[in-house]
Amino acid sequence: MKAELLFHRKNIERNGDIVEMILWKVPPSKDRPHGLKYSLVYIHEGKRAVGYDNAEGRGDHRHYGQREQRYRFIDVDTLVEDFKNDVEKAKRGEL
Repeated sequence: MKAELLFHRKNIERNGDIVEMILWKVPPSKDRPHGLKYSLVYIHEGKRAVGYDNAEGRGDHRHYGQREQRYRFIDVDTLVEDFKNDVEKAKRGEL
């Protein structure tokens, strides 16, 4: 089965910040038991401020600048909500 693009949204804000969300349907695997591959990123001043992804061999995790931590994937709605909340926190300087 080839990866199937389910969702892609990219927004470039007036100040040049970028918010991009990409979600693919993939065969379930050890790293992706939910059968989804995703990359959600907030770029501020040319650098990743917040990122959620499940890169091959790393499983579900999120990034705050240079810090990385595991992420407990529940469902797509929760993933997007958690990401949006973290983007807002980053914009307020809380991360």
